[in-house]
Amino acid sequence: MNKKLLVSQVADKACLNSAFTKKCALSVLSCSLLLAMGNASAADVKVTSIADAVTQGTANVDLNLRYESVDQDNALKDADALTLRTRLTFATAEYYGLTALVEFEDSRSLAGVNDYNDAIGNNADYSVIADPETTELDQAFLQYKRNGFTAKAGRQVIAIDNQRFIGHVGWRQDRQTFDAVTMQYVMNDFSVDYGYIYKRNRIFAEIKDIDSKDHIINASYNSGLGKLSAYGYLLEEDTNFDNGVDTYGVRFAGAKDIDKIKLLYTVEYATQDADTATTSYSADYLLGEIGVGFSGLTVKLGYELLGSDNGEYGFATPLATLHAFNGWSDQFLGTPAQGLADTYVSIGGSVVGGNWALVYHDFEADESSATVNDLGDEIDAVFSLPIDKNYTVGVKYAAYSAGDAGAGKVDTDKVWLWANAKF
Repeated sequence: MNKKLLVSQVADKACLNSAFTKKCALSVLSCSLLLAMGNASAADVKVTSIADAVTQGTANVDLNLRYESVDQDNALKDADALTLRTRLTFATAEYYGLTALVEFEDSRSLAGVNDYNDAIGNNADYSVIADPETTELDQAFLQYKRNGFTAKAGRQVIAIDNQRFIGHVGWRQDRQTFDAVTMQYVMNDFSVDYGYIYKRNRIFAEIKDIDSKDHIINASYNSGLGKLSAYGYLLEEDTNFDNGVDTYGVRFAGAKDIDKIKLLYTVEYATQDADTATTSYSADYLLGEIGVGFSGLTVKLGYELLGSDNGEYGFATPLATLHAFNGWSDQFLGTPAQGLADTYVSIGGSVVGGNWALVYHDFEADESSATVNDLGDEIDAVFSLPIDKNYTVGVKYAAYSAGDAGAGKVDTDKVWLWANAKF
């Protein structure tokens, strides 16, 4: 199976911009899948033409069935959702450094289990489960790769470092992708990435996608002790008023084996300037994490600070995979104006062939006020079990306990059950 990131000469040019038609897109995918399946044994044949690149391509299916429930201590009704996400991907073989990929994604509720606020205007009297029904083009890009240089144009996944600033929000059924032009150069242990994003295809179907003028820059060096990254993320929605969020930072993350113990460590600092139509704000970001791995267990202790500007603005990460940070109950998808200090400890390991983890978070405000200091705490737990190479099942739980009443949060419990299949 060709696992390179691949790019699309399969599709008509009209199918690669944001104004593509579903009829065109479905036609391209259908033809591509038929060609790929009909030539599955051609992997050893030399690619000598564009036709060879298409017929020697690979097709994949990814199915994710998930049940989610949300119980909040407020006037909203408890939410339940049973959804199926289907992702179909076709990637060509390489032809003189050129490759292509086209991918479609569909999310549907099943069996009438759809009592939830989908975050785009349906069932507002229920708690939010941000998995709206949608069918859309998830990725469609062209790529050129040669001598350590890679260029990619079109709709694509972008995930940088630990996805704290740029990510795909892969936990949600409709993941986040970007219409962008990206470039990367890799030489030995050094790499530099640049991207220009002109549309953010968010997790809320197409109705909440955002036109943008984002520049992302990340340079990294892999040493024997870890990976050192320096970055600048200059984000701006394409509107008629000032709204820039400019972030510059450095990150170091690594691991070191000491006898039978693996020492894990991460430090990161960033500063941010944000503009609105009337004023400007600035805030800082800080992360420190240390961990040890031994006897099949991994234990980590961490502190993450998303700073505040005098209680009026909280450090923002609008393109992040936010679900992975500050608790799985998703109470802090937007940083409070008072900022957020998250002290956490986690333990995880393997049992009966699966992976488990427990996490505890304690949340406080960076800039306390007379009514807001304690932002609550949370306990998270997860267990996932691979079955053969194609299937995975899992269960996940999050319990958030609210802090000060002035923080505007309520006690929240969430449960997930899922089964995933990849072919």
